Parts: sequence; structure tokens; C-alpha cells
Amino acid sequence: MRPMAPLQNAPASMHGAFLFSVLTYAAVDRRLLQSIQLIQFAFLLTLFAGCRPLPPADLVLHNGREPETIDPHLLTGQADGRIGSALFEGLTRYDPVTGNAIAGLAQSWVLSPDGRTYTFQLRTNAAWSTGKAITSTDVVWSWQRAVNPLTAADYASQYFYVENGEAICNGTERDPGKLGIRALGPHTLEVRLVNPTPFFLELLASRVFAVVPRETLEKYGDQWIRSPGLPCSGPYTLEFWRVNDRIRLRRNPHYWDATNVQSAVVDVLAGDSAHTALNLYLTGAVDFIIDKDMFPTELAEALRERPDFHRYDYLGSYFIRFNTTRKPFNDPRVRQALGLVINRQRIVERITRMGERTASHIVPDGTGGYHPPAGLEEDATTARRLLAEAGFEGGKGFPSFEYSFNAETKLHEHIGVEIQAAFREQLGIRMELRPLEWKTYLNNMSKLDYDLMRSSWIGDYNDPNTFLDLFLSTGGNNRTGWRDEVYDQLIQAANATLERQPRFELLAKAEARLLNVGAPIVPLFSYVGFYALDTNRVSGVHGNLLDEHPFWAIRRIPR
Repeated sequence: MRPMAPLQNAPASMHGAFLFSVLTYAAVDRRLLQSIQLIQFAFLLTLFAGCRPLPPADLVLHNGREPETIDPHLLTGQADGRIGSALFEGLTRYDPVTGNAIAGLAQSWVLSPDGRTYTFQLRTNAAWSTGKAITSTDVVWSWQRAVNPLTAADYASQYFYVENGEAICNGTERDPGKLGIRALGPHTLEVRLVNPTPFFLELLASRVFAVVPRETLEKYGDQWIRSPGLPCSGPYTLEFWRVNDRIRLRRNPHYWDATNVQSAVVDVLAGDSAHTALNLYLTGAVDFIIDKDMFPTELAEALRERPDFHRYDYLGSYFIRFNTTRKPFNDPRVRQALGLVINRQRIVERITRMGERTASHIVPDGTGGYHPPAGLEEDATTARRLLAEAGFEGGKGFPSFEYSFNAETKLHEHIGVEIQAAFREQLGIRMELRPLEWKTYLNNMSKLDYDLMRSSWIGDYNDPNTFLDLFLSTGGNNRTGWRDEVYDQLIQAANATLERQPRFELLAKAEARLLNVGAPIVPLFSYVGFYALDTNRVSGVHGNLLDEHPFWAIRRIPR
């Protein structure tokens, strides 16, 4: 694909690059241009502030917001996860082309005839970045650490498919050693599942199954991730982490597949400003914008026309969470009423404008061949009736409440304004907008310190269960306070069903109950992937359903 002429002819100097970025968007609103100028000026001041320049990296990525943590067992954000998987690997890893699971630290495996027991063979050349061998006992300890309630891993529910995983997570079994994994030898592991789990190998590629260094954790405790000489099991090591600037990664020389790690030194930039990220890319300071939130929504239509901006479908949902432990949102009629007055089409046409598909269901269409049921569609008449039945006819007596969202991009605020207007005009109720810094946003969600909150979920594997098991009563990522025994039983029954179609029918019943009966969430749309990359300059990036772009596969093409 040929790049547009401005990219080919972009001048090397920062001054020329600044002029290029402004001229490229000469038709953009004057206020936006002024903000771009201020951003560029601030960037120049930082660049020439007298700091000793770093040796250049082989590849520079803009990863989105500053990571909350890069501990693979604790992280939850997508930006955090990209770095976590660069440093730490599990038995499988993500294929950079398809996003499917491929062999990682395990070179092979055998599944028992009943579908419940895996025997894994680790690579004999698997080693920590220190050169010390990675053995089956490292895997066992890492899994036991992730599932231990004291670790407080939000993703620990992914171990529910392993024998005793749910009991250990919930504290009914107090010995993590009872988890269904054991070492049969230095390089042989046995994993026992509760039921046959067709997506288990895909699950193992997720970060919570990564292998972490026991001795380092026991020595440094909560500060282990910043310990000197951090042992890493993945393709990269952590050279340094400068908060609100960058994380520098260096190729792990002892990684089992080091010869196929394409870039020796990778700088992973962080920041909340989409305008800054875009300008760094346009000036050539960044090779690849990897995060979908790092594009100014007001430039969406112009960016979609550029050949170096790539759009693709992937498994991601944007939705609203209700805190069902707070009045009046503890009443499902209230939640249903609010969900019935939101105009999804206006949101995707006037605000997001990247080609997103509206969705009244949480599982994106076509996930693993599954067809999701319909949820609550726009129906203001029914909404007003339900609100009256809940005791708030015409909105009278309904308390003012807040809609929380992370504030690093204006997109979430604009969606909040649209929802705010719908509630006021259709139901006569008042909602305030509450923008939050990213870490506060995550903390408030985990603590159920909110009324309504904007949310999203990116699938960890290509199966509807990656979305539906979020809302199990004991799921660490539920974060709504909603508990429903019937829903739990349907999900559990589906996971114990071998045949594809009967399993999907059970999952559809569960999703319909989630959306239309309990309604702790309101789905709005399914995401599309979007990244900025000149394919004549960078290789190894492929759009895939899981939005997985492993750093080890990416390189800058020599000129």
C-alpha cells in the first residue's frame, strides 16, 4: 500500500514536521489547530530541555494511557496487557496474524479422550532472561499465585475452568496447592479441567496465565516488577519505566524464540492526549499508534480516508454499567427504563464515526460462530411505563446521579452528553457527568464507587464465553454488584456441554437474561479496530479479531 505524499515528503526537522502536521489538517477547526500548536510547542520544550538524549530505539509505539501495572496477574487494561505479554509468557501466546493461540513456553500438548486433562511439554530451551531454566514448577507456582485470593487478581475467574480453581478463588478451598495442575517432571505438566473446555488453549494465552519469577516476588513483594535485573519469561526485558513518558524494552537474549524477535529495542510511549499521539506519528517520532483511543474523534472522517490508517473488525463491546447495589439502580425496572431511551444510531453516526456497529447485545456478532440474542431496543413509551412502575412517574422524585467515565479522550464525554440528554428529554431525570483520571476510574469501578459508568470489554479469546462469564456472581470483572443464580447456572451448564449448538443455545438464554431481565449493563456498540501505520515503513502488524499485535513480531523496515 502506497503512503500518501505528505508522509513520503515529511521534512526531517521538528520545525518542518510541525508545519506539516498543521498543513495536513488545514481544514480543521481553528481552535483545534491552536491546541495542536500548543502541544507541539510543549513537546519541543520537553525535547530540548537539556536532558541527555536516549540512544534511539529500533521501534517506537504509542500504546495509549499510562499503565496502571504491568504485573501480568493484576493488570486489567489493554494497554497494560500489551506490555505484560511482552515481558512474561505463558504456555501459549497470540499469533500476530490471526490472534489465535499458538505454542509459547509449551512446545506441545496432548488432550485426554474425555477432554478434561492436558499434558504439556515445556520447551527444554525455555529460560528466564537471567539464563536460568524455566521449569514446570515455575508454571505451577505462577498459577497458584494468580488464583490465590490474597493476590486479588481480577482475572482469576479464568481459572474457574481448572479443577478447584473457583473454590480457591472464592476461599472455600484455602490451599492453592489443590489447583488442578502438577509437575510430572522438570518439563512436563498435567492440567485437570472441571469440564471439557474448547477454548482452553486460547485462554492460556491471556496474561493471567503468564509465568512469573517466584524468587523475585518473594524477595521484593509488591515492588517486584521494578526490581533490579527483573527476570522475564517473555521476548523482552524491562530496561526502564519512566512514568508518563515511556517504557523501554530490550530483546531477551535467553528467550526461546529470540531469533524471531524482530526489534532489539522498543520504546512504548504513554499519554492521554490523542492530539499529541497523532502529531508524534505525523512527525515521524512514533512508528505505530496501537491504541484505538489515540485518535481525535473530530478528525475521524479525515483519518478514515488515509491509506496509513487501518480499520478492521474485532471482538470489543462498549457498554454502560449500573451499580446495582445503589438505589434506585437496584431496581431492574429502572435499569431497563434507562436502557430503552438511548439512541445508539446517533452515537455511532455523530460521535464515534469510525464505522462501529450498534449493538443491543454484549457479545459481538459472529463471535466464534455464535449468534447473540437481541437486547433492549429504543422504546421510550415502555421506558416511561417502567419508570412509573418503579415509583418515578414522569421522573418525579428520581434522585440526581452521576455518569463516570475516563477523561483522557473526549469521546466518552460526548457519549455521556448524548445519554444525559436522552434521560432528561425522554424520562425527565437528571444525570451529571463525572470525568475521572484513568487510575481513579479503574479504582472506582472495582470498589463499586459509581452510579453509572462507561465500560468496554475486549475478548480474550474467540468464544462468547469471554464476554458472558464477566457477569457471573463470583466473577472478579463483574463490577456491577449484580448476582443472579439462574444466569450462573446457565453459564455453568453451557460450559459443561460438549456439543456446539446446544452449548450456544444455553449461552444465548443466559445472555438474554442478562440483557432483558437483570439489565445490569446497556450495550451500545461493537468496536472496530483502528491503528496508524505506514506499511512501507513498518511490518508485522495485522488486524485480527482479538486486536492482538505482539511486539516481538513488529519491525521498522530499513530504508
